[in-house]
Amino acid sequence: MFTAQDVVKLRTATGAGMMDCKKALTESDGDFDKAVTWLREKGIAAAAKKQDRIAAEGAVGSYIHMGGKIGVLVEINCETDFVARSDQFKTLLKDVAMQIAAANPKYVRQDEVPAEEVAKEKEVLTAQSLNEGKPAAVVERMVEGRINKFYKEICLLEQDFVKDPSKTVKEVVNEAVLALGEKISIRRFVRYEMGEGLEKRQDNLAEEIAKMTAKKN
Repeated sequence: MFTAQDVVKLRTATGAGMMDCKKALTESDGDFDKAVTWLREKGIAAAAKKQDRIAAEGAVGSYIHMGGKIGVLVEINCETDFVARSDQFKTLLKDVAMQIAAANPKYVRQDEVPAEEVAKEKEVLTAQSLNEGKPAAVVERMVEGRINKFYKEICLLEQDFVKDPSKTVKEVVNEAVLALGEKISIRRFVRYEMGEGLEKRQDNLAEEIAKMTAKKN
């Protein structure tokens, strides 16, 4: 077990985010040194140390899927044009665009999710948990776990990487940070799906057959 103070201590020591520190301590059974090692192995500690650096270079990548049915544009930033032109950066760009096409996230990271959207989701999840007959004392913990699942569905960095589900997209980016030695940041994306939002014709098969029969008669 570990406390909130342990999470803060680990954050201070590594610069990693609160959620990453909490996960590291969970994976390490509360052992501080093991948690530090876990963060380093995942590349999270190294990536965190580079967050204050300026990443104004980079590139916009694209991906077209299903014969033109889905299209994605994504901007990923790095610190130098040299890295932006590297094969590894281009591969990351393509992989992230493919991820967006396949998994359809709404946001890049958790802090982009509007507070009202999170509050509404918590309200729904709380009602669901209470309707399941769960004791009020455990509902809060259940909702926290389900909110994390909610983030994994809608936030690109939290999603399981489609080419290797044992990693998250954040971990894939952190691996690139370690390999290339620069801050790398997914800035924004847009995803288009052909016909999305359009009202489509709903054919009634029975009516069509009846019309065809009437014409023959």
